[in-house]
Amino acid sequence: MTKTVATIILAAGASTRMGTPKQLLPYRGTTLLRHVVEQAIASVCQPIIVVLGANAEKIYPSLNQLPIQIVENLNWNQGIGTSIKTGIESLSHLHEKIEAIILTLGDQPFISTQIINRLVEAYHTTGQPIIASEYAETCGVPALFDRTIFAELITLKQTEGAKKIIKKHHHQTFSLPFPQGAIDIDTPQDYQQLQTKIPWGDGAST
Repeated sequence: MTKTVATIILAAGASTRMGTPKQLLPYRGTTLLRHVVEQAIASVCQPIIVVLGANAEKIYPSLNQLPIQIVENLNWNQGIGTSIKTGIESLSHLHEKIEAIILTLGDQPFISTQIINRLVEAYHTTGQPIIASEYAETCGVPALFDRTIFAELITLKQTEGAKKIIKKHHHQTFSLPFPQGAIDIDTPQDYQQLQTKIPWGDGAST
C-alpha cells in the first residue's frame, strides 16, 4: 500500500532582513515561493500545505489557482515552531491517511521535485522515521518525518525548528546529500549572489 506523504512549506516569516517579502522575489520566471511550491506539486507528495503569516494578503495572490492548501499562522511572529504546528494541525482536517510529512522552507531556491522524491523513496526503502537533507556538516530541511514524530514536532518551543528533532533522533535518521540546501535567501546580498551565480532560465533544478 502506498504511503501518503504530505509536504508542508513554511513561508510565514516577515523577511525583516530582506526589507521586502522574499516570498515574492522574482526567481526563474516566477516568484521564489511559487517556484518552491511548484516543485512540491510536481512531486509524489499530496497534499501540499503552504503556511503563510506575515504579508499573507500580499503573497496569497501569487499562489492563485495552484492545487494546494494555504493555512495562515496568526502567531508567526512568535517563531518557526508555531508554523510547524499550524501546518501539521491543518492535516487533521483532511480525509487522507497521512503517514509522513516533508517539512521544507519557502526560501531555499534549490529545492527540487527530485530532492523531494528522493526523501520519499528513502523513507520507503530504509524504514527510518526521519529522512533529512545533509549539507554544511549538518542535517536539516527539507526533511521527512513519520507520523510517529508529529507529536514532538507540534510541541516544539515557539522558536525551535525541526533540526532539534533531527538531532534528538539522529540514530533514527537517514540523511541524503543536498549541498545546495545550505543556501537560503535572507538578505539582499543573498539574493544578489543567487542572481549572479545562477543565470535566469538555465533550467538547473538540483
